[in-house]
Amino acid sequence: MTTIDTHTLRDWQSRGRDFILVDTLPADSFAKGHLPGAINIVSDDILNEAPRWLPDKQATIVVYCASEDCKRAGRAAERLARLGYTEVYHYRGGKRAWLADGLPLQD
Repeated sequence: MTTIDTHTLRDWQSRGRDFILVDTLPADSFAKGHLPGAINIVSDDILNEAPRWLPDKQATIVVYCASEDCKRAGRAAERLARLGYTEVYHYRGGKRAWLADGLPLQD
């Protein structure tokens, strides 16, 4: 699994790189604030929901969760790879790293 950091994620956003950002936390956490542009697919539901929300298995997908200690995004990335998704990245720092860099969340 390939990981990316905040700098890389911000660079992709500023360059307009085409990717899907997936928040793997529960819906209530997503509703309280998530990275701008993210969609919410709870990690435990990724096997069932991925085909609906992520129909292109060659799309660039970035998954994240609460922090580097959170295991949800890593599990989601592994599950997506098992489903045949070819370009999945794990933003390990998650919300904590995003906020630590002074970046805003979206409601």
